[in-house]
Amino acid sequence: MPLHARIARLLANPAVTRSHWGIDVARMGGEIAGTRIYSLHAGQFFQPASNAKLFTTTAAVALLGTKATVMTRVMAAAPPDKNGVLAGDLALVGAGDANLSVRTIPYLPPALRPVPAPPENAPLRYLEEMADQVAKTGLKVVQGDVIGDDTLFPWQPYPEDWAIDDAVWGYGAPVSALTINDNQIKVTVTAGSVTGAPAAVAFDPVVPYYTVDASGLVTGAAKSGSHVQMERLPGSKLLRIYGTIAVDAPPDTEQVAIEDPAEYAAIALKGMLEARGIKVTGKARAAHRLSMNTASVIAESHTPLTLTTAGKSEPQGCVGLCTPLAAHLSPTLIDDVVVTNKVSQNLHAELLLRRLGKAFGDDGSAAQGARVVRQFLLDAGIDKDDFFFFDGSGLSGHDLVTPRAVVRLLQYAGTQPWFADWKASLPVGGEDGTLAGRFVKSPLKGRVFAKTGTLGEVRTLSGYLRCASGGTVAFSIMVDNHAPRSHADAVVMDRIVAAIAATN
Repeated sequence: MPLHARIARLLANPAVTRSHWGIDVARMGGEIAGTRIYSLHAGQFFQPASNAKLFTTTAAVALLGTKATVMTRVMAAAPPDKNGVLAGDLALVGAGDANLSVRTIPYLPPALRPVPAPPENAPLRYLEEMADQVAKTGLKVVQGDVIGDDTLFPWQPYPEDWAIDDAVWGYGAPVSALTINDNQIKVTVTAGSVTGAPAAVAFDPVVPYYTVDASGLVTGAAKSGSHVQMERLPGSKLLRIYGTIAVDAPPDTEQVAIEDPAEYAAIALKGMLEARGIKVTGKARAAHRLSMNTASVIAESHTPLTLTTAGKSEPQGCVGLCTPLAAHLSPTLIDDVVVTNKVSQNLHAELLLRRLGKAFGDDGSAAQGARVVRQFLLDAGIDKDDFFFFDGSGLSGHDLVTPRAVVRLLQYAGTQPWFADWKASLPVGGEDGTLAGRFVKSPLKGRVFAKTGTLGEVRTLSGYLRCASGGTVAFSIMVDNHAPRSHADAVVMDRIVAAIAATN
């Protein structure tokens, strides 16, 4: 049965026929024209969800370079005097490093991870290392505040049209040039010893930040399961945790977003300095830079730009506090891109977007990052009317893209000197990342290299497929408006991938 007939039969399934489907499939290699294998609504708009990361990460690799790094620094106006006294503030200055966290870099696929697993890294280990460096300078007293400085980027923590309920959770954490532990806290709820007893709540890292109201959280009867809810109003530091957790249930663990990462980092660093015998006379606080730009995202992102990488480096200035007391160098950009695409890390994609805006646009804002990505895509030959981006991760409901634009990007990437490094960042079917549990059997295991996307009633999958003939195709499958809480579209999507592989 030819490919078009197979796909038509799959999309006739009553469980998915009401959804809006878009598909584009093209051969890799050769001229772009005439290489299309199959197309369905390929010129219509879809929400890309995390397929937006394909656009952000290709632009970052191409423009910033695979080996790019940034430096987080602890700064003061001057070194400590002969008595170890610093007359003034001490600032932890963010540079857009996404990996001041518990995560092990480089990313390892499950098959290569050591068994048994080693102990988990301390989530604030790099802050501890910088605190050690500061202590070695002989500092004894800070006559001022400890500041978390994220002014490299304007303080715009949430891109346009991010859902308000996402802001509670780690996957919707606010964007800050001073990012710490993915700007999230692990909250673990553990049942009490008997039914009706209060349940225990533990935070990791242990930093005095949120106030917890767990008055409505109790231990439930055996076999009643876990029904724990967490909520926090925007701008509030009160985390309400309520519901029940069965006396025989395993602990319930959630990642909760940090309201103000720069402030949190300052609080954590102040505590570390005091633990090392350094007295701080002031408080811990954040330093933000508010945007004064009144232009719309569309107006900013559609302003033409000449992109050149010659002599470019990522800016990292200082104002007032220009004496370094400690520093931490980030992993390379390609190591971060691997994490971003393999596990679909939203915050990391947003930080890459802002680094692009800072280095090649007018500022480190989402709009200026989108401007840089847009110009990169236009220079790559993608139709100017085939995409609109408001963020770097795909969480914005305003993001729109056509399947043919995705495929055109994938084909373009295949011609670039950085392609092998970037392709290696994509999840591999049946092996790692967000595709570890999909395409787990032959003949597709290890032959699908693609980025997943999920957002509300949106699902997407785009990447490369090694087919039965041995040849490789680029593909993009997008579905909008699938039935809520349904997985039927994902099943059909994977069967479409199988049909493409079998017929090519």
